[in-house]
Amino acid sequence: MSETTTAPSRLTPQAALAQEAQRELALTRRLLERIPTDKFDWQPHPKSMKLGTLASHMANLVSFLQISLQGAETDMAAGHFPPSPTHTDEVLRRFDLNGETLRQALADVDDATFWEMWSMRRGEQTIMAMPRIMVARVMVLNHLIHHRGQLSVYLRLLDIPVPAIYGGSADEAPQR
Repeated sequence: MSETTTAPSRLTPQAALAQEAQRELALTRRLLERIPTDKFDWQPHPKSMKLGTLASHMANLVSFLQISLQGAETDMAAGHFPPSPTHTDEVLRRFDLNGETLRQALADVDDATFWEMWSMRRGEQTIMAMPRIMVARVMVLNHLIHHRGQLSVYLRLLDIPVPAIYGGSADEAPQR
C-alpha cells in the first residue's frame, strides 16, 4: 500500500503574517489584562515609560499597518491621535479595535500594495521608509513583541503574575 503525500500549500506573506499576528495579539492581550489601573503612573526607572503610557503605546502601534495603507507617507506631525487611556478597560478596547483593524488590513491588502514603499515623516523630516510588508513585520509585530517583553518585566517588578508566553512562566504553565 502506498501513501500519497502532498506538499503543504504555500502561504502568502499576508496569510503567514495574519496567522502570526493572531497568536501575538492573543499573547499580548493576556499581559495587558493584568495591568492594574491604579498603577498607570508607575515606572521602574525615571528614564522608563510609565506603565499606562507603555500600555497605550502597545494598543496604538497595532494600527500602523492600516495607517501605512492610507497613503504613500504619513506625517506624524499632522496626526490626530486619541488621548492616552486612563484605565485598563480602555486600553483593552483600543487594543482589540486596533487588532481587528490589523487583521482586516492583512486580509484586504493586495500583493502589489504590500510591497510598495511607505514613509513616516514628522514635517519635512523623514523618520523611516520601508515596504509595507516591513511595516507589518517591524513596526507592528516585532515592535509589539519588544514592548510585551518590557511589560512582562514591569509586571514582575510589581509582583503581578506573568502569564505564559512562549512556554511556561514562573507563575503559570504554558497555554495549550
